Amino acid sequence: MTVDRIIHVVAGLFVMLSLALGVEGSPLFVNSWWLAFTAFVGANLFQSGLTKWCLMGSILRKLGVPDEGKCCN
Repeated sequence: MTVDRIIHVVAGLFVMLSLALGVEGSPLFVNSWWLAFTAFVGANLFQSGLTKWCLMGSILRKLGVPDEGKCCN
C-alpha cells in the first residue's frame, strides 16, 4: 500500500468508528463527544488539502512506506 491509500483508509476508518461511537442510535454508542473526533479528522483532511502537508504522510514516509507512483501495482 502507498502513503495516500493508507491515509484514506485510516481517515475513513476513524470517521466511521467515531460516528458509530458518537451517534445515539448506534448500538456502539458511548458518548456524543466522539463526534468531535469526526470534526478533527475532517479539519485535518481540509488542512492537508490546502497546504499539501500531512503529519501522518510524513510519518509513513519516514517509516519507509512508498509514495504513489514509486511502487509497482
